[in-house]
Amino acid sequence: MIYFEPLLFLFQNLNKATNVVYQAHHVSRSKRGQVVGTKGGFRGCTIWLTGLSGAGKTTISFALEDYLVSHGIPCYSLDGDNIRHGLNKNLGFSAEDREENIRRVAEVAKLFADAGLVCVTSFISPFAQDREEARRVHASSGLPFFEVFVHAPLEVCESRDVKGLYKKARAGEIKGFTGIDSEYERPERPELVLKTGELSVNECLHQVLDLLKQQKIVPNEILEEVTELFVPGDRVNDVLAEANTLPTISITKLDLQWVQVLAEGWASPLKGFMREREFLQTMHFGNLLDEWVVPESGAINMSIPIVLPVSIETKEKLEGCAAVALEYQGSRVAVIRNTEFYAHRKEEHCARQWGTTCPQHPYIKMVMEGGDWLVGGDLEVLERIRWNDGLDQYRFTPKELRQKFKDMKADAVFAFQLRNPIHNGHALLMQDTKRRLLERGYKNPVLLLHPLGGWTKDDDVPLQWRMRQHDAVLEEGVLDPASTIVAIFPSPMMYAGPTEVQWHCRARMIAGANFYIVGRDPAGMPHPETKKDLYEPTHGGKVLSMAPGLTSVEIIPFRVAAYNKTKKAMDFYDKDRHEDFQFISGTMMRSLARSGENPPDGFMAPKAWRVLVEYYTSLQKKN
Repeated sequence: MIYFEPLLFLFQNLNKATNVVYQAHHVSRSKRGQVVGTKGGFRGCTIWLTGLSGAGKTTISFALEDYLVSHGIPCYSLDGDNIRHGLNKNLGFSAEDREENIRRVAEVAKLFADAGLVCVTSFISPFAQDREEARRVHASSGLPFFEVFVHAPLEVCESRDVKGLYKKARAGEIKGFTGIDSEYERPERPELVLKTGELSVNECLHQVLDLLKQQKIVPNEILEEVTELFVPGDRVNDVLAEANTLPTISITKLDLQWVQVLAEGWASPLKGFMREREFLQTMHFGNLLDEWVVPESGAINMSIPIVLPVSIETKEKLEGCAAVALEYQGSRVAVIRNTEFYAHRKEEHCARQWGTTCPQHPYIKMVMEGGDWLVGGDLEVLERIRWNDGLDQYRFTPKELRQKFKDMKADAVFAFQLRNPIHNGHALLMQDTKRRLLERGYKNPVLLLHPLGGWTKDDDVPLQWRMRQHDAVLEEGVLDPASTIVAIFPSPMMYAGPTEVQWHCRARMIAGANFYIVGRDPAGMPHPETKKDLYEPTHGGKVLSMAPGLTSVEIIPFRVAAYNKTKKAMDFYDKDRHEDFQFISGTMMRSLARSGENPPDGFMAPKAWRVLVEYYTSLQKKN
């Protein structure tokens, strides 16, 4: 036996290849970074999550992977359990095998990082020496390595014990279990400590993202900051006093709705009404470029122009002014600084945004009747816009909605945009989306029911009546009130089809939604002259699935729902059972409501239907 170990050493070395030479790549990291992901630039690095079993390493790792990939940054998570199912399935938990486990993972992570991916590893990796070796492996190749200590006290980890391992270790069924009868060597100088016993997953995620921003691994806008344009509280009096001395532009209710959209941050990162350069980028590229983004990070989707029209007289009077005040019904509401006036080429604007210049289109009509000039500049809004119509309690800003989702501990937010009353076909789509999210492993998906609250055309049901109808749907339990937030989206409706639906989607993304339900013919309407669909009904969903800059939201495609006469309920349409279904059009619904008749059982919640009947009855009395 004395002679066995030297012989074994000699045998092992005889079986190691000695004629292996490392081959240099022809493709540089810089060049590889140009084609990896949707945002150019080399971002290869390894984030090494270490901590006790149950500390939250895998949860954070997968959340980070999901977030980065959805924002166009390639990322891959190497999970301890997953690796032991394949690459390391021949290893046990002896000290030697644990060392080899970490060595292999470090080498694989280095290759992923060298390929330009953000590699996230989630391994207990209890020994400091092994973690230092992983760092050395990366340093020798010039690759960033960030050790992140996922710290939760032992009692917290034991209370979680998802796999029941602590219980088995305490019972003596598992030997050498880290934290029980095997030591965990805490990192002495990690780049980051995540206290998962005190912080939520989302808070931990943002701490890691902050680290990656500081290290210039990811661009600054990765966190999708909401750009509010309200004057800070301590400056309001000074700015108001200044506004009272400035020349003014009198704005319309429609203009004020756009002021609200900008002020609350729905159009982040816009700093105000568009100047000509931003207007042209929106019209020709559907994106914001220039200084809005870090140069290598790509573009920001902005499919509709947000502009302020003014008359030639106003332009001639105010051109050259460093600042002007916006006035609504005699009150100063905002200041525009660093103004820029430019010609409003209305016909081209309409042709590009709507695909038509039909003067009977209701929003195009307003464009054509508006000012021949546009003014852009940096907007400072004096106070929050309140409409005092009894509905302000439903008007939440993007920041407020994000906080609500956080308070509800939502791990998924799916948004539904609507400008019409809810029938059970809509509800079916929302219910089905929630079911599918639960099946995918989400624990607490929350619905953002987000009716449009700005200007709509005359024959649409007014906002006050729609909100009453939506409340009735929730009261009857068609949608779950406990997992639903009803809020008003302040944007006017432009009826610009697939172009506008990108705006609707991105605004909900700003508010924190990561799933967006797209319906049939979103933001569409009949052509004013031919009465046929102005836009192909499926194009909105198709465009959303391809649109640049919407990678952090997943599109839930529309499924056709119709009334199932056999089930006496709304159901997803099956062409093989066409005779079982009845399509109830909007025209038919309005006709029934006007006459006070009831629709087929199961088409709409009874209380909600009574609200519609009351509305159309009031119209007849008014007329």
